[in-house]
Amino acid sequence: MLWKDKVVFLTGASSGIGEGLAMALAERGAVIGLLARRENLLRKLAGKCESAGGTVSIYAADVTDAESVQKAAENLRDEFGRIDIMIANAGIGGNNQETRDLQPEAVKHVIDINLLGAANSVAAVLPNMLEQGSGHLVAISSLAGFRGLPKSAAYSASKAGMTAFFESVRLDVQERGVAVTIIQPGFIKTPLTSGRENKMPFLMELEDAIPHFLKAIERKKKFSAFPWQLATIVRAGKVFPAWLYDRIAGQAKYRS
Repeated sequence: MLWKDKVVFLTGASSGIGEGLAMALAERGAVIGLLARRENLLRKLAGKCESAGGTVSIYAADVTDAESVQKAAENLRDEFGRIDIMIANAGIGGNNQETRDLQPEAVKHVIDINLLGAANSVAAVLPNMLEQGSGHLVAISSLAGFRGLPKSAAYSASKAGMTAFFESVRLDVQERGVAVTIIQPGFIKTPLTSGRENKMPFLMELEDAIPHFLKAIERKKKFSAFPWQLATIVRAGKVFPAWLYDRIAGQAKYRS
């Protein structure tokens, strides 16, 4: 009953984690505003969500377009009166040669979507949440944001920035009725992780990961990192001296 009739604004909704969250929320009776670039996929997902018991509106927009995200949030509020929860999920991996070669436009593309897209999403909902004295901002960040990883400069930077951004926002709004949850998953089977030859440690099936996301949001946890095995390793790496971290992390091949 925690989700029944809650109005949720979900970005990056058309596939992967976003799609899994949308279906889970629909099954729990939530009202969901689904935002993503691909309208055809949004329409298919909306049909499945409505069949599962959810109420759905779709918004075909790019999170890098602040005006479009703002308009989508306004339309969702106009239709249902408020936004209770915003889940900033839109993101890309940047696992292509141009990004690995640190070509500026490719790096910018990753940061624009993963970090600035999340900032655009916050800007679209936070003023009204503060005005109504309630709300919940959720960041789908990553364990990759704890320290730099091989072949992941743009992605790790974007997720580290996203984590710091939302934590800073939390400090600003924690006494004003708005909760902030930062979720840092490890590897999950989605289109984002498909096509890699090397094994990814503690890879989770999407259906096994979704309950972790829901629990973190329901409990309004400030941070949630999973799976616990990988999260423990990554947290330990945070305090490693640079020479030791470089020796260990430099051997990682999971982005190949």
